[in-house]
Amino acid sequence: MAESPFTIRVADERDGTALATLRRAWLEERARRPVEDPAFEASFAQWWRTELSRRTFWLAETGSERAGFTAVGSLNVVEIAHMPRPGARGGAIGHVGNAFVVAAWADRGVPRALLSHAVAHAKARRYRRLVLAPTPGSAAFYRRAGFEPAGDALLVLGAESGL
Repeated sequence: MAESPFTIRVADERDGTALATLRRAWLEERARRPVEDPAFEASFAQWWRTELSRRTFWLAETGSERAGFTAVGSLNVVEIAHMPRPGARGGAIGHVGNAFVVAAWADRGVPRALLSHAVAHAKARRYRRLVLAPTPGSAAFYRRAGFEPAGDALLVLGAESGL
């Protein structure tokens, strides 16, 4: 059996720079140009320190101990604990977010492997459900993985309203 050309692992406090690099690559792939923002890495590092306690991040890497590793994808799950209420089962849900795989690795099993780790995590944590807000281009991928539409129950209050 051939060895996988990538590995998936849970990211830790040492991986902020790799995740920031992937986040920048995500935007630049979509913009099809470099995005100048010299403060981005510091802003990402601050966000990373805050979010690390409530999110589980998975990092897909290629390389080796000897040659070094390069991040080629990531995905995270935010755990949201429901407020208890009388007569209802408590628990938590997971929200999948910030999934990104470098384009050259998108057809090499990385997205499926990252999602498999998130689903296994959700089962191990006994989440009531695992939810996400797919982009139009990713919706079919998630449907093939067993996710189903959940209706139009989401409302947003944002910048347009002066928030």
